[in-house]
This record gives sequence, C-alpha cells and structure tokens, in this order.
Amino acid sequence: MLSIPFDSLPATQLEATQRQYSAQGHKDIMTDIWEGIKKEIRGSLPEKSFSLWIGPVNLVETKDDTLVLGCPNKFSLNWITENYIDIIREKLKLIGDGNYKLALRVKTPEKPTSPPGIFNPIQQLSLPNITRHGGALNHNFTFDRFVVGKCNDFAYSASRALALESHIPYSSLFILSNTGLGKSHLSQATSHAIMKNSPKLKVIYITAEDFLNEMIFGLKNNRIEEFKNKYRHSCDVLLLEQVHFLGGKERTQLELGYVLDALANDHKRIIFTSSLLPKDIPNFTKELSSRLTSGIITTLEKPDYQTRVKILARKSSEQGMKLSEEITCLLANRLRGDIREMESALSCLKAKSELLKAEINADLAKEVLRSHSSEESAIAPEDIKNLVCQYFKIDPQILESKSRKKVFASPRAFYIYLCRYHTGMTVEEIGKTLNRSHSTVLYATEVIEHRMKVDKKVRNQVEFLRAKLKDLPK
Repeated sequence: MLSIPFDSLPATQLEATQRQYSAQGHKDIMTDIWEGIKKEIRGSLPEKSFSLWIGPVNLVETKDDTLVLGCPNKFSLNWITENYIDIIREKLKLIGDGNYKLALRVKTPEKPTSPPGIFNPIQQLSLPNITRHGGALNHNFTFDRFVVGKCNDFAYSASRALALESHIPYSSLFILSNTGLGKSHLSQATSHAIMKNSPKLKVIYITAEDFLNEMIFGLKNNRIEEFKNKYRHSCDVLLLEQVHFLGGKERTQLELGYVLDALANDHKRIIFTSSLLPKDIPNFTKELSSRLTSGIITTLEKPDYQTRVKILARKSSEQGMKLSEEITCLLANRLRGDIREMESALSCLKAKSELLKAEINADLAKEVLRSHSSEESAIAPEDIKNLVCQYFKIDPQILESKSRKKVFASPRAFYIYLCRYHTGMTVEEIGKTLNRSHSTVLYATEVIEHRMKVDKKVRNQVEFLRAKLKDLPK
C-alpha cells in the first residue's frame, strides 16, 4: 500500500486526510465495542438464537457517540427491539462505560442467501437436517447406551418398538420430561436405529426453534414452498424436539399442523419431545395439541436410587474410572437431580484425582459433592416457602392459591425453582405443596431459568435467595 507522509500534503488536503483517519479510528473503536458486546451476548443466549438474530447485526456507521447497527430487515429490527434491546443496552453500558448510545436501522438489502442448514440453492433435498447417516445426531445417543430403569422403561420400550417393529398400532410418540433426563437421547436413538435398519428412509431431526427459523426464512425469501415440500412430502420420519418452544407462535403452530396431517395421512413416523404436555403449553391451540397426543405419550421421571446406581456405574466405566461400591452408593444417595448432574460430578471426581494425584476414595467424593449437593436435601420446602414469602412480602397461603396474578405467580415460580434445586423432592412432591400439577412445576422452572439468562435483576434475586438458604440452620 502506498504511504504518503502528512507533511508533504497541501494544508486543505492534510486537514481532510487527518479528519478521514480520525473518523476511521473512531469507527474502528466503535466496531471493537460492538464486537465485544456481541461476544458478551453470545454467552447469555442459546447459540441458535444468537446466530439467527444477533450474529447478522453489524455496525454500519457512527454518529458522534452513537453506534448505528444495521439489521438484515424490518422483521429482524422489530424482533431485536422487542426481545434483545435491553440486553444489548446493558452490555453497551458495561463495555462502553456508559458513554455511548444505540440506534438500529435496516441495512441496504442484499441478495438473499440461505443460512447454513436451511435450503440448499442448487439441490433442494440436499439438506443437513435430513440425516441419513446421523450427521446431525449425537453418535453416543443410541439404545444400547441408554440406562433403563423403572423411571423410563416404558418410554424406552415404546421408542424402540417405533424404531424397529414394523407392525405396531401407533406411528407417533410424545416423550415428556424435564431437562437432562434422557428425552433427546431416546429420540436420537430412535433415529439412529431407523437409519441403520432402513437407510433409504429420509429422517429429519430438528428442534422446534429451528423449525420456526426455517419457516421464517422461507416466508421472508419467497421460498415457503420449498419448506412445505421438505416437511410434508420429502420426509419419512420426523423427530421434533422441544415442542413447548412453539407456545404463542400461532403461525408456526398452523404450519406444523398441516405438516403433521400430511405425514399422518402417509403413515409416516413422528416423535416429539417436550418439557410440558401440549394442554399445559401456554397459548397452544387445541387442534395442534390433539395432533401431538394422538399417539403414545410416555414420561421420563427423575431416576430412582437403583437406576442412579446403574447410571453412575455406566458413566464411570465410560470415563475409565473404577468406583468402589461405597463411593457409588454415596454418589447415588446424594445426586438426586438429572443425569447431567451425575456426569458433572464424575468428571470433577476424575479431574481432581488426576490433577492432585489422589486416590478416589470417600473423602475425595464428599469434597466433590460439596459443589454438587452440599447437603441441600436437608432444606425443607417450608423453609424455602417462608423465605420467599418474606422476601416478596406476601402471605404463604398466597402461593397455594389459584390466583395467576403476576404479583403472586412470580414468587410461586421462585419457590418452585428453589425447591427443584435445593431439596431432594420430586416434581410431583413439589406440586403437591402448592396444589399444582407436575407440568406447572416444570414450566415454572423453565420460566425462571430463562429469566435468569436475560434479566440481571432476576439472576441477582435467585443468587440472594440461595445465599440465604445456605445460612439457614441445618
């Protein structure tokens, strides 16, 4: 690149050049600030949501101390304004030290291109989500690696039958469970088994959120017919994860209903997973609820003691660990949550043993359990209820009332969330303390988990209440 020293330029040109360099330097600073904001936001959102909404937003210009961000289209601008503007401003205030402002506008439209994994512009059916060889699936999620117990034996048997038996009286399966109990493992195991036994079948494995995103892309880019053809006519097996995500998405629910009708008419196999029954999903149509529950409904519960022992034995063996019966029983007694909690505890136990060159014994296991269990099972639900009611300044009987007012529903959700993670109670047991169903408990837990990700105030409230629980006399 040709370099011209400033002192060789005429005065007017020198001033113009200096202004240009100054403006460019200012924009570089603002660009760095925006990229820093995106990096911070990425850690607070699901990867798919970040990639779809925040990732495409770029800094288009700077005006004084204002970042002008360009959104791909008006729909994106409106969605970001409604759902993500607060978190963007929070990160901007943090990174920019409160000295910068924010503005959004629609970028100059470019020729539409397909986001990865939606539509292939050359060969319509060459899609990553059509997994004939398991490309989009976890290769560890197979039937032979699924630990079967009383808490999941029916769901396992129903899934296996749908995958391997040709003469069964049902073609759709609804798997219900909370996060971390194996519903994704079962749905993907079914897919693996179908593709192994019938490799010519076209299998689509997708989350409800990705289904929504694909439909939006098709609508915005006049390619909705490709979308419809992919799901209605070019699919032999549909595995749709996390259908509770579609609550309130009326247009997507309508399209999904058409898809399910088309697949059912052709006797295609369909598997759904969800943390809620369709009837308990907020703003979910009765028509779609009926379609989703027209087949077999199965439930995965928290593993009982015997199943926890089997899971720990399997997982520890996979990690190359040899646990004594004493340590396995100790872990099974204390780790009463989901399977991920057990995997995390085993990973920590192995890491401590290797890094500290220490023997895996009861003392080391108890040390690891302090960060995973910490005797939280000793906390009674009444203690949590009293703490929450004292904090929110409401009468404890209000939590058990049928009122859905926000002023009462929010403390109720906090109580449920704390009970889920700070007692050894099952979902049903927590529900009984409030005269609520297990579906309500699951939904309230998800609400708090989501709000903690996007609302700093809620996150601080949860941390404060947890700290208070630790101070309670045991």
